[in-house]
Amino acid sequence: MTARSSLTIVLAAGEGTRMRSSLPKVLHPVAHQSLLAHVLAAAPKGTGTSLAVVIGPDHQAVADEAKRIRPDALTFVQAERLGTAHAVLAAREAIGRGVDELLIAFGDTPLISAETFARLRAPLARGAAIAALGFRAADPTGYGRFIVEGDRLVAIREQADASADERKIDLCNAGVMAIDGRRALDILGQIGNANSKGEYYLTDAVEIVRRQGWEAVVIETSEDEVRGINTKAQLAEAESVMQARLRKAAMEAGVTLIAPETVYLSTDTVFGKDVTIEPFVVIGPGVSIADGTVIHSFSHIVETTLGKKVSIGPYARLRPGTSLGDGARIGNFVETKAATLEAGVKVNHLSYIGDATVGANSNIGAGTITCNYDGFKKHKTVIGQGAFVGTNSSLVAPVTIGKGAYIGSGSVITKDVPDDAMALERNQQTIREGGAARYRELKTGGKKPEK
Repeated sequence: MTARSSLTIVLAAGEGTRMRSSLPKVLHPVAHQSLLAHVLAAAPKGTGTSLAVVIGPDHQAVADEAKRIRPDALTFVQAERLGTAHAVLAAREAIGRGVDELLIAFGDTPLISAETFARLRAPLARGAAIAALGFRAADPTGYGRFIVEGDRLVAIREQADASADERKIDLCNAGVMAIDGRRALDILGQIGNANSKGEYYLTDAVEIVRRQGWEAVVIETSEDEVRGINTKAQLAEAESVMQARLRKAAMEAGVTLIAPETVYLSTDTVFGKDVTIEPFVVIGPGVSIADGTVIHSFSHIVETTLGKKVSIGPYARLRPGTSLGDGARIGNFVETKAATLEAGVKVNHLSYIGDATVGANSNIGAGTITCNYDGFKKHKTVIGQGAFVGTNSSLVAPVTIGKGAYIGSGSVITKDVPDDAMALERNQQTIREGGAARYRELKTGGKKPEK
């Protein structure tokens, strides 16, 4: 069978005033990704699919986010907010290009899945004109109700217009809808605004379809999946649901979570086999964790690659650009940033390693700092394979410590140390004076200070 084409229109023009934030509503994060990013990731993709995002005026940031997630996304501006059908028709140009299926979703429903979009499309392939997404609400108050006859959708009745019997219905409208693309403009064009708000409601499409003698059906999903986000409290609820999903998926993949409810994951976290994560760990975006790695309690990891059988923490902070080779160890109160630590490296406690490369099997003693910032620019530290850096050492970048070199405890290193050489504490005073002079020179633009 020939694959059917589709256009997904994501409505993201809302101001989100109840969020009490200058950030557009759909850019608020859940599991370290924007609400919009979650919806776009779930929308159909691949051959024969297209995507349009309807944004509000002066919301370039939303357009940029759409392009970041889906470079194929088209954006359209809804200059006036006159209802959901009006918002859909802001993308009239895209609809007019012709597709088999038109899907309409909302940018503030981050829990919707690709599987649900697929289920919505299926009835259209069998001849239905509309498939509307519904859910069984624990408390249906305020939601539009689905009026059904058998398995056919007759109408969507808003709370204010529903009879007493209709208000007892718990099958509610999620707002997400699929429309036969060949009939979409005809259906949408018949929607009027003869209501108390003078707006064009997408829900009216169902009765229009029924008048034409065409079929409308309901696809049910869980209430969690179609949670819309309008407040910070609802944002927190969605975060809770998403984290529960991610933890369950991780454990089903073989990850050991000692106290799952205390671990926070990102949607793009990649796990190997036999990974163990202790309580109170936060894993941000861009993290890959290989086989056998253990992350101890109270560690925070972002944009980091961890090799096999790595040990992290407790109380470690791994910042963007960190890469750890197999068997590396990062201990308590250690921070890394833009650092590559090769296989077998040990940084066991109370150290900062930033803008650095550390060779295999090197040992970095407690209290060691790579002094990567001179007050003007960042500089790089290179530590060779098998080097030993004693406790409370300061490595003033740019500097290279050779292979097998030994740095005595309490040293301040401002000059390169050759392979297999030894730098001892007795040089500390001279090195300190040289470093201070250099810093004063930089601060005065190379001029000697006046006496």
